[in-house]
Amino acid sequence: MNIDRTEFMVWMERIMTRFDILGEKLSRKQNDLNSIDGEQLLDNQDVLQLLKISSRTLQRYRSDKKLPYYTISGKLYYKLSDVHQLIRESFSKFSRNL
Repeated sequence: MNIDRTEFMVWMERIMTRFDILGEKLSRKQNDLNSIDGEQLLDNQDVLQLLKISSRTLQRYRSDKKLPYYTISGKLYYKLSDVHQLIRESFSKFSRNL
């Protein structure tokens, strides 16, 4: 069976379009899974990268109750707004010390 180049390109274009649609659906589903009350949830890795801190520092923030967290199926999550609040509070303390 021989397929000419034009037919092959049309076929590949259809496949790529289908992949794009599936990718968008997966992305939406992932966002739904990583949110609570319409607010985005971050896992440990997300927070570590966002704040550029060590896992021990993040653990200290939890222990000192500086950063509220939620345990879902044995995994820790943080609300994005809580992380932003921590940043604002840290910035305020830094500004006052200047």
